[in-house]
Amino acid sequence: MSFHEVQFPTTLSFGSVGGPQRRTEVVTLVNGFEERNTPWAHSRRSYDAGLAMRSVDDLGTLIAFFEARQGQLNGFRWKDWSDYKSCPVSQEVRFDDQVIGSGDGSNGLFQLTKTYVSGAQRYARPIHKPVAGTVRVGVDGAALVEGDDFTVNSETGEITLISSPAVGAEVTAGFEFDVPVRFDTDQIQTSVASFKAGDVPNVPIVEVRV
Repeated sequence: MSFHEVQFPTTLSFGSVGGPQRRTEVVTLVNGFEERNTPWAHSRRSYDAGLAMRSVDDLGTLIAFFEARQGQLNGFRWKDWSDYKSCPVSQEVRFDDQVIGSGDGSNGLFQLTKTYVSGAQRYARPIHKPVAGTVRVGVDGAALVEGDDFTVNSETGEITLISSPAVGAEVTAGFEFDVPVRFDTDQIQTSVASFKAGDVPNVPIVEVRV
């Protein structure tokens, strides 16, 4: 799959509507009880960018971005304004926001993840598209320095520690991140007249696995 490491204009994604989607298979038994299962280990997000269009110039920017991606052909980065940090969006990123692993004395490669907690239940979401320059990392409560102590692959979300952490040492991270997405259509229909009258184009965006 071809992916362009470029972010959809944030001025156009702000105000869009969307969020996570799960796929659940529900079978109702003859006694009225249910069996529920899911083929998806991770949720998939979708959005409608059309609701964020505020001016005719915005439509021009959208069309240019759409053409450069060749419709559905190439993926790109999307900023989900409701969920783009390792911490609550109103707070500042810290190196100890998320636990991403523990040391075994030899491995120095760790995948960024964000864990969602509700009661006793937890869901760990892999983060593959961190925003360059925002990643903070720590080991056993001590902050590390990017370049000196660790490197970040902003295209995969992998962290490489220069020195492998000791056995049992907690590895933490904080970061901003984008969602890997593509257009979910090969056609954008716009009308300046209808847009000025209050109509907005339908611009479906869907998350892709990378």
